Amino acid sequence: MAKIKVANPVVELDGDEMTRIIWKYIKEKLILPYLDIDIKYYDLGVEHRDATNDQVTIDSANAIRQYGVGIKCATITPDEARVTEFNLKQMWKSPNGTIRNILDGTVFREPIVMSNIPRLVPNWTAPICIGRHAFGDQYRATDFVVKGKGKLTIKFEGEDGKTIEHEVYNFKGDGVALAMYNTDESIMGFARACFNMALSKKWPLYLSTKNTILKKYDGRFKDIFEDIYQKEFKAEFDKNGMEYEHRLIDDMVASALKWHGNFVWACKNYDGDVQSDTVAQGFGSLGLMTSVLITPDGNTMEAEAAHGTVTRHYREYQKGNPTSTNPIASIFAWTRGLAFRGKLDNNQELINFSNALEAVCVEVVESGKMTKDLAVCIHGNKVKHGEHYLYTEEFLDALNEGLKAKLA
Repeated sequence: MAKIKVANPVVELDGDEMTRIIWKYIKEKLILPYLDIDIKYYDLGVEHRDATNDQVTIDSANAIRQYGVGIKCATITPDEARVTEFNLKQMWKSPNGTIRNILDGTVFREPIVMSNIPRLVPNWTAPICIGRHAFGDQYRATDFVVKGKGKLTIKFEGEDGKTIEHEVYNFKGDGVALAMYNTDESIMGFARACFNMALSKKWPLYLSTKNTILKKYDGRFKDIFEDIYQKEFKAEFDKNGMEYEHRLIDDMVASALKWHGNFVWACKNYDGDVQSDTVAQGFGSLGLMTSVLITPDGNTMEAEAAHGTVTRHYREYQKGNPTSTNPIASIFAWTRGLAFRGKLDNNQELINFSNALEAVCVEVVESGKMTKDLAVCIHGNKVKHGEHYLYTEEFLDALNEGLKAKLA
């Protein structure tokens, strides 16, 4: 079989621990034998980030902006223990956060649905795509502890000399305080990314806020979404028979649990953080979750696995013991990135390859071949290798056989 020619490069961001080991297997077994592709490689392993003073993360994000597509392995965000373990110069920030800030994108997370993996929410039969506004709010807030009696105020000093000042609370004793912010520009980008994602999937879009309580703050999200919808997207939504609606988050959570799926849910930063994990567990496994970052203009994307570096399995691997680590979310990082490359380049053959590899992942698991984490979901904790589950490399070989058969 001739390799599929990919006209433009993709940016590869390597990671840490067990996912780094699996990443290499995926690339060598499921990607390079089938594609003639130029890969711009960046090592985001924690030691190399430390050696470059995290410049490699900034360089990789700029490369994604240049070429349009990034495909990222899971990485370590160091805590105190990791700083000691790797003898790091400092506690480097999350590479995902750095990349998000440079690309200014919205994170979309979506489960990979397998018919034989039990769901905690049984009526979720189709995917739910969570769009998380990954800017500001609690994640960029200023919070502090106050001691004793005192007055808390908040103040904005405009460049034009105008001042807005509010008395927030009169403390009678110890407590805590927090101030947070967002920008119209960022909310507009979030809105456009969500409307574009919904259109690409032909699914309805729902924005959830608590605007009944935060009338100005969350009300701003509601108003900006509505304005952009009416001016830029309503005609296209109407043409495709799609709907957009703002809902109070209480109502949206209740509705989401009742519905079957196939909708995009636009969430503010904290809500998106929490609800994407709820959705992942509701569908059965965090190991079956895709994550893509898309810029407001829809021209740049970074895809990654939604889970961490699987440290426990890596420790076993270091001892020379076989592991059964689920590679599916990492594979989908490659397929979603490559499909986006195909979309940008108008390369239908590459899109078809990406779709075929995703279909094979689902078909192989539904045929009964899977890694231990998924076997435990079906059979409980007492599972046996060979009977209920495969080791990582055996599972990847099964996927490769399925892919060869599908592409033949």
